[in-house]
Formats: sequence, structure tokens, C-alpha cells
Amino acid sequence: MANRPQVARTVPRLRRAVELLRKGGAGVALVPTMGALHAGHLALVREAKRRARRVVVSIFVNPTQFAPSEDFSSYPRNFSADLKALSAAKVDLIWAPTAKVMYPDGFATRIEPRGAALAGLEDKFRPHFFGGVATVVAKLFTQVLPDLALFGEKDYQQLCVVRQMAKDLNLPLKIVGVKTVREKDGLAMSSRNAYLSAAERGVAPTLYRVLKASAARIRQGEPVARALDTGRREIEAAGFALDYLEARNAVTLAQVSSRDEGPIRLLVAAKIGRTRLIDNVGV
Repeated sequence: MANRPQVARTVPRLRRAVELLRKGGAGVALVPTMGALHAGHLALVREAKRRARRVVVSIFVNPTQFAPSEDFSSYPRNFSADLKALSAAKVDLIWAPTAKVMYPDGFATRIEPRGAALAGLEDKFRPHFFGGVATVVAKLFTQVLPDLALFGEKDYQQLCVVRQMAKDLNLPLKIVGVKTVREKDGLAMSSRNAYLSAAERGVAPTLYRVLKASAARIRQGEPVARALDTGRREIEAAGFALDYLEARNAVTLAQVSSRDEGPIRLLVAAKIGRTRLIDNVGV
């Protein structure tokens, strides 16, 4: 396969490969993923290539961020397709450890983030999630030692948590958020979109339409609470089981009640059928 990137599956092999990538003073960017790559992931790769001479993509479906009732066993996996896509994107290195490599026998350390991780959004419905994310991301950072790491804004609370963790632990890298990539009808790209039936796929863009309309009403001066109440009714009328539609400070994720309380981010999570979707927009 032309331009096929190296694939490392052990930490010693990874570190040797990264050391070679750094020769000549090249900067290294990391794009953490769980595989099942789509155009959103590849947008992260393109931005990484714009910012650094060398790009590492990790592919690891992290078991510690899934609750027993969630979709770890059925989460989409297609390494051969991912390899083909990353080869075409001219990535330098793929870090693809097994769970045994990432969490060897005797592994006993876990990061428990607070701050944005306890904002009452995803953490309310997935209380295990950010501890698993923070732990695996910290490991990825110390394994690859990148100069920067790129994350999609679709997982906005996760981006906030990772930024705070890197700051609090004095990790010597820059966290870069990249704008959400969407389908033509506005649906945020996600590996879990593959779960949607044809009928559910037709309804799914409602979340983005409601977010945009709610943000517009707030910008036009409508009270935040009223705009959110209207949006919640519209989402539920479309057939979703709504977990939350919230207006939060875009930096701290603290609750806001008016436009005067800093930059605002609207965040939503809802389930259609068996698929849970999340999205967000700035106001």
C-alpha cells in the first residue's frame, strides 16, 4: 500500500518510532480516536498536518469510558478501512495498542477530573465517562509526548475536560479544538450515526436545527430560559428522548441565565431509537 503509515502496537515500538519522527526538530501532533474513522476525524488529521510536520493518530476503543450497559462490544471497528483512510491522508504513524497494552496486569491508577467534568451534562448521564477519558488521554499524552493534540468540538465537554487536565498537570502540549464536521443536512458526524435506521437518520438533524434556532433567538434578545424551553419541546415533539438542552458558559461550562454571563455554548444530548446523539453550537 502506497504511503502506508507505520503501525505501532507496543509502547517501546511507539517510542522508537516517535523518536525517529522527531529527527531534525520536527514537531509532532497527535489525533486521538477510537477508530471507525469518518470525515470528522480526517478534518482533525488535516488540521494536524497544517500545524505540525509529523502526525500520529491513535486508534483505541477505550473500555474504561464505557458503562456495562453501553455499547463497548458493538462499537464500530474497522481497522483495515481506517488504515486505508490514514494512508490516503499521509499520516506518519498509527498507535494501535490493545487493552492489555494500555491497561496491563496490575494497572491501578485513574484520573478523576472535576471542574468541567462535573458540569451536570454528560457526567450526569455517564458518571463513569470522564474518569475513563482523562485516564486514557493522559496515557496517550505521556506515551506519544506530542507537541499538540487535536480534538473535535462535537464532544465539547470532553474538550473542556482535556484542556483543564493538561493545564492542571502542567503537560507540555497545546490542546487544539477543531470545528464540528457535519453532513449536508447538518447532522454532526459521529461513528455512532451508523446505528441510525433510515427513519431515525431522517429525524436526527432536528438537533442541529433546534440548536441553531435557539441560538438565534438568544442572540435576538429572547430570554435564555424561554429559548431553551421552546427548543426542548421541539426536540421531544420530533420523537427524541431528551437528556438535556442547556446553555452554558463556553469556557467553564457553568450555567448561565442571560447573554451577559460570558460566551455561551448550547449543548444537547438526546436518544432516538437506541442511538444517543450529542451536539453543540456557540451563541
